Amino acid sequence: MTETKFHFTGQTKEYHGKVRDVYTIDDRYIVMIASDRISAFDVILSRPIPYKGTILNQTAAKFLRATADICPNWLIDVPAPNASVGYLCEPIRVEMVIRGYLTGHAWRTYKTGDRIICGVTMPDAMKEHDKFAEPIITPASKAEAGHDEDISREDIIARGVVSEAVYLQMEEYTRALYARGSEMAREKGLILVDTKYEFGMYNGKLMLMDEVHTPDSSRYFYKEGYEIRQALSQPQRQLSKEFVREWLIDHNFQGKQGQSVPNMSDAWVQTISNRYIELYEQITGERFDPSSLRMSEAEMVTKIEEALEPLK
Repeated sequence: MTETKFHFTGQTKEYHGKVRDVYTIDDRYIVMIASDRISAFDVILSRPIPYKGTILNQTAAKFLRATADICPNWLIDVPAPNASVGYLCEPIRVEMVIRGYLTGHAWRTYKTGDRIICGVTMPDAMKEHDKFAEPIITPASKAEAGHDEDISREDIIARGVVSEAVYLQMEEYTRALYARGSEMAREKGLILVDTKYEFGMYNGKLMLMDEVHTPDSSRYFYKEGYEIRQALSQPQRQLSKEFVREWLIDHNFQGKQGQSVPNMSDAWVQTISNRYIELYEQITGERFDPSSLRMSEAEMVTKIEEALEPLK
């Protein structure tokens, strides 16, 4: 599914993001459709990835349910393979990024010689993929359009994005969620390297929003062999969207002005799809069976309407 144009009973708004289409119902609830679009460097790439939307939706639902005892979240129901129904929250324009390892954006910053990221000082003498003594939180300001930007705790509070009390609660939830996600990953032979969480307010209560611990929002390493690879300075085996970013960088694209999105071959699209399926099966311990999750557009609308009915 690459795009949707639904009209649900009570629908008041709709929003089409880089990956998800969001429909507001009665200004109180949302229907979130995870499409098969894929984005990187804040740009939608040229071709959809088969089953990606379903994998994202199913993975997020699993972790939202598994962490509901830590903090309240927006999810109410999952009526269709790639659709969820939940509370309409007022989003806080900050992504809470937490990093347990010197990888990805943190490493790209580090290797320039800079030791400070989002106001957090990183130790000297680290190498790529080394574990931090304690996970660090490196927030990003959530842009309406274009690139998100690094921001410090101090700037978030000083700019009045949220109150200090709310921000500190976001930090507390972020650390607890990461600890739970790391524990669940270890049970499946994985390391949760880094991830991000988004929060919003609903009826005065801070809630976890959007996706949780999915391959789009998180990076995983295979636990087996991690120490040996680090000792030998070898690349880590990982399950995340980072391999897509690396491919784009190799093809001279980082979302910068004047750069063109490279074409994606059939073989490369299939490779990405296979990697998403691999992560789903690894992190959930369940086999991904596309045939059991197929649903026509008409069936999906019916199921969503049925899920919305008790909320009215």
